[in-house]
Amino acid sequence: MAGVFKAYDIRGLYEKDLTEEMAYKIGRAFVTYLGCKRVLVGKDTRLSTPSLSESLIKGITDQGADVLDIGLSTTDMFYYAENLYGYESGIMVTASHNPGKYNGFKLIREKAAPIGAGSGIEEIEKIFHENNFKDPEKKGTVSYVENTVDKFVEFVHSYTDMKSIKPLRVVMDAGNGMAGFVAPKMFANTPIEVIPLFFELDGSFPNHEANPLLEENRQDLIKKVKETKADFGIGFDGDSDRCFVVDNNGNFIDGDFLTGILSVSVLEKNPNGIVFYDVRCSRYTKDMIEKHGGRPFMWMVGHALSKPKMKELGAVFGGEVSGHYYFFFEDYHADNSYLPVFLLAEMISKQNKTLSELMAEKENYFISGEINSTVENPDQIIKEIEEKYGNKGEIVRIDGLSIVSDKWWLNMRKSNTEPLLRLNCEADTKENMEKLRDALLAIIRK
Repeated sequence: MAGVFKAYDIRGLYEKDLTEEMAYKIGRAFVTYLGCKRVLVGKDTRLSTPSLSESLIKGITDQGADVLDIGLSTTDMFYYAENLYGYESGIMVTASHNPGKYNGFKLIREKAAPIGAGSGIEEIEKIFHENNFKDPEKKGTVSYVENTVDKFVEFVHSYTDMKSIKPLRVVMDAGNGMAGFVAPKMFANTPIEVIPLFFELDGSFPNHEANPLLEENRQDLIKKVKETKADFGIGFDGDSDRCFVVDNNGNFIDGDFLTGILSVSVLEKNPNGIVFYDVRCSRYTKDMIEKHGGRPFMWMVGHALSKPKMKELGAVFGGEVSGHYYFFFEDYHADNSYLPVFLLAEMISKQNKTLSELMAEKENYFISGEINSTVENPDQIIKEIEEKYGNKGEIVRIDGLSIVSDKWWLNMRKSNTEPLLRLNCEADTKENMEKLRDALLAIIRK
């Protein structure tokens, strides 16, 4: 794959990489590949979204499929809507957490199943480039529906033990993205008092990029949590399918540690359930799943790769370092960025502990976090590391190379799109982790 066609979605700089003409062809290629008759379309708040979605919808209908346009939507609401309205496919117009000049499309089959690398996006790209579109017998129609957000709020609330939640104050940073559309309704008339930051919808993202995974984009949230003495803080990305958490002291909680603590709540309601985590996650995640009666399984990074595996295994929950949290809803698996807020609130209320107290065990784990290095020969470097460390632990090839021993582990992955090697490692002490990290980087960056 090349250009705007990525492993997990379609994405690029508006006007430079992605144009209205391309959006039209993507619509036609999508319908041609799936042979679908009905396509759900949702939209984020980016400035280029209205014109791109108009061209996309024209391409879909010109290829003979009907469109249900749900208008402004978060991506997790879009997944819900596809199932609510019984559609067999859908396209969300969004560039997720990318800066405002980007846009793109997330593609799904029925039951919110993602279309990505190995599940159809290569075929759609081929049809797109070949321009081999057959004219249908008749063009499709476009219909519109409103108030999906109200149904989505009711749906998320139905998975929440609202009566157990005591009054809490939570800072929420929407980053001028789609959470500013949903969150006011999601938390209205609940025990959670929202202290809002940047809820105004603005596709130019004037305050900071809607990407709380980057430390610089969390500073407003951290400052506000400390200033207001809030119970915790939540940062949402641009399309609000991911959430990022800071505790009551303003300390950031990485996605793997949050997956671990959220699994405690999910397993309480789903005893002996299977819980997914990605290859970059701290041992804390696996330990928490096992400690609370769950069955952990480690899999590849990325929603388009993990959700099909979760469906295959019947997993009840899953999470990634990147801030994606996947839940099993009735008969499909999908991201949700609001349910984690309620689950944390339930745990704080039921255990009468602060979030920092709930997360106290994480201080016993020492992980490097993902370290990216630009390299010319990633395969050779991975081979060298395997030769040096492979006899010291179990070799696992789920996603890149993992070597796992009793007291440490490492993972090396190549980037899908750049000449990068991604390193993650963990050890039983901070000193041992730093020693392992530095030794690995010496090989990678020599």
